[in-house]
Amino acid sequence: MENLIVAGSGPAGLTAAIYAARAGLSPLVVEGFQPGGQLMQTETIENYPGFPDGVTGPDLMARMREQAEKCGARFVADECVAADVSSAGVPRERHCTITLTFGDPLQTRALVIATGATARKLGLAAEEKLWGRGISGCAVCDGAFFKNRTVAVVGGGDTAAGDALYLARMCERVFLVHRRDTLRASKVMIGRVLSNPKITPVWDSVIDDILDPAQRAVTSALVRNVKTGELTELALTGIFVAIGHSPATAWLGGAVGLDDEGYIVANMTHTTAPGVYAAGDVVSRVQKQAVIAAAAGAAAALAAEEYLK
Repeated sequence: MENLIVAGSGPAGLTAAIYAARAGLSPLVVEGFQPGGQLMQTETIENYPGFPDGVTGPDLMARMREQAEKCGARFVADECVAADVSSAGVPRERHCTITLTFGDPLQTRALVIATGATARKLGLAAEEKLWGRGISGCAVCDGAFFKNRTVAVVGGGDTAAGDALYLARMCERVFLVHRRDTLRASKVMIGRVLSNPKITPVWDSVIDDILDPAQRAVTSALVRNVKTGELTELALTGIFVAIGHSPATAWLGGAVGLDDEGYIVANMTHTTAPGVYAAGDVVSRVQKQAVIAAAAGAAAALAAEEYLK
């Protein structure tokens, strides 16, 4: 029987492991098949406190993992595929059972879910080769790298509109590529986008291809009008995909409450199951920042420590 299992090894999961280990709980971290989470695809992070010269995503996550290990956290290279919390609220039992892909099932008195979310992608071959090299799913994270340049935002909701407005503050020009002829964003956001002289909507269009993987950098995008089939090449150096995120919660199978998009419903970090906590992008719909995830991971570990007392 484990005291605490942390599912996920991104900023939220590793911070939870650090705090829990320092509290003497000897947490077990189930790393998942993408140890380090989305930051492993980020070349440079300039807004994480303590790194005035910036830090690469892989380096930051390696340091967090090393710190967690030094504090006493243990790691297993496996992935959670199911959770049974039916005994979590039963007196004298009070435990969860976690099923792994390869290893034997684990039992734990408390659980921190930090399995994160992944940015939905366009599904292009060039996108996979250029992700993190001019293509990003986070304008706030990477927008500063494109100061005074031309970029494109793909999407039509509030996230896409917000990204376009944010990028317009620093970029020379922002194309907003949307497959329909109207945005799905709120009226206020639509008004701000359409009145911004730096933002050029590209209606009824999708990105067909991105150049140039051979140069390991984005140089342009081929945009196809879905009504006419006409192809247009847009010269740009950055593409921000804002078509939503997919939280990694399918494995929970209804063990805790989820909202209509699959994000965990949590009060602070407390889920609907006793002794089960959630932190990071698996909870947050909007503020997908490493520092916010790390803070939530600390709060989840402190809540778990109090619960176990």
